[in-house]
Amino acid sequence: MAKQPESPFDFDVTKLLGDFKVPGLDVETLVSSQRKNIEALTQANKLAFEGVQAVFKRQVEILRQTLEESAVVAKELVEAGTPQDKAIRQTELAKDAFERSLSNARELSEIIAKSNAEAFELLNKRFTQVLDEVKDSITKAK
Repeated sequence: MAKQPESPFDFDVTKLLGDFKVPGLDVETLVSSQRKNIEALTQANKLAFEGVQAVFKRQVEILRQTLEESAVVAKELVEAGTPQDKAIRQTELAKDAFERSLSNARELSEIIAKSNAEAFELLNKRFTQVLDEVKDSITKAK
């Protein structure tokens, strides 16, 4: 009588697939290929997570910088001056804030794009390897 697995995940895939005899199917190669696929996905997820962390870190830096600048601006606007001078200063500050917001959005977008490109490149490389592995497998089977 065969030993029953203790849990649903307690089994040897190579043995399970090895019991099925399919002509031209190299079980070890198949398992190795799937292992590489999982490793590639894991690495791509890691790159994506690092990208998210970089974006979050930069957002925190931007928030801190904005709060510090807001305190300085508030002090400037409260100081004495003509209404016209204050209106001019408010317009300049609004323009600066808008330009800085665009710059920050562009920077965050570039971080995300870089992270996505790295993950996609890794997955694309693995996909190409899979196609080469299939080609090699077919060649060996002939």
